[in-house]
Amino acid sequence: MKKSLLALTLLAALPFAASAADGVSYNYVEGGYTKTNIDGPDSDGWALKGSVAIHPNFHLFADYSQQEVDDVKVDFDQWRVGVGYNHELSKRVDLLTRVAYEKVKTDRFTTPSGIRVPGFSADGYSVEVGVNSALTNRLNGYALAGYEDGDDYDGDFYGRLGAQVKFTPNWSAAADVKIVDGGDTQWFVGPRFSW
Repeated sequence: MKKSLLALTLLAALPFAASAADGVSYNYVEGGYTKTNIDGPDSDGWALKGSVAIHPNFHLFADYSQQEVDDVKVDFDQWRVGVGYNHELSKRVDLLTRVAYEKVKTDRFTTPSGIRVPGFSADGYSVEVGVNSALTNRLNGYALAGYEDGDDYDGDFYGRLGAQVKFTPNWSAAADVKIVDGGDTQWFVGPRFSW
């Protein structure tokens, strides 16, 4: 099932050939605050994200975050790297498809009650499809539906919404929220530099 979904997503993108929509850039770096709300202790920390266009229709992207879990005082690192495909649907709207490898890792830690917990590491993949648009000259937004799965955790569907408010052609404020099936959410907000 996993391989079929990945292959279907890639095959759906192959017949198209165009460049990015006007006002949409796949060359950026952004950093800022991130927070994860789950059924249990929440966590927060910082994140760094970036993307580089390697062709008018393809880009490479990477995300990294480090967060500390509330009440437990343990850090966890989360990152993903992948490739994206964009196809112009209209002058200001792109179809966006992304495939990524993901990993999350913690070191061993001691709970407030003195119990020693071994660290863990889990990896998997994600697939996203949706639209990325220059809504106005100063506002961009995207909406993506995704699926993530791995050997060490069950697969989940999720939605991702994001926006950038442009202050100059290169600088903007970026925000992103990922809502996982079951109600878990991950938030990001920070400055973005695009070129």
